[in-house]
Amino acid sequence: MEQAWIPLLLSLKVAGWATALNLVLGVAAGYGLARWRSGARDLLDSLLTLPLVMPPTVLGYYLLVVIGRRGVLGHWLESLGIQLVFTWQGAVLASSVVAFPLVLKSARAAFESIDPQLERAARTLGVSETAIFFRVTLPLATRGIVAGTLLAFARALGEFGATLMIAGNLPGRTQTLSVAIYSAVQAGDDSTANFLVLVTSVTCVVILVLAGRIVPQHALLTSR
Repeated sequence: MEQAWIPLLLSLKVAGWATALNLVLGVAAGYGLARWRSGARDLLDSLLTLPLVMPPTVLGYYLLVVIGRRGVLGHWLESLGIQLVFTWQGAVLASSVVAFPLVLKSARAAFESIDPQLERAARTLGVSETAIFFRVTLPLATRGIVAGTLLAFARALGEFGATLMIAGNLPGRTQTLSVAIYSAVQAGDDSTANFLVLVTSVTCVVILVLAGRIVPQHALLTSR
């Protein structure tokens, strides 16, 4: 069972970094889509939401095309001494891409639910746009953003397909919780598989309960 804790800790590390990245990028993208008035907004929103419905293996293939050794950016990254394939950083990238739409959709819905009169009132008082965002807009949207972030963390924690294609299955290095479950089942190690499945299930249930208490679940993945 001691070996079972290694993929768990690695998964927490990967999910933590992926969630931190998505929190910054997802909030920025959600705010931009909520305030952008253009006919191309829905198209961009659909493109950014694709990882939510696209098979993880397809996402993994696209990532390999981009950051693989022969990929669009892979050769350039390699010249800089940066290697993402078969590393835990690659697992972070894969998990970030898969979980990103959860933060994006929740953040956009939260920003669009804010009464615009509150922001106008702040402008009439001479408050700068930056101050309005951090002192008015962001605090009012915090509940939705936090709920989406929790869901993104749970999704990143359980990511399998894209992570396996990008980071591989190297015990102690890139073997995350979901990949370790797969390996344990393939090896017939039922005790380890049962333990890892139990840990994953309990963690996801706790996160979903917390997210449901923060904001109604029907509002998590909808945008107005």
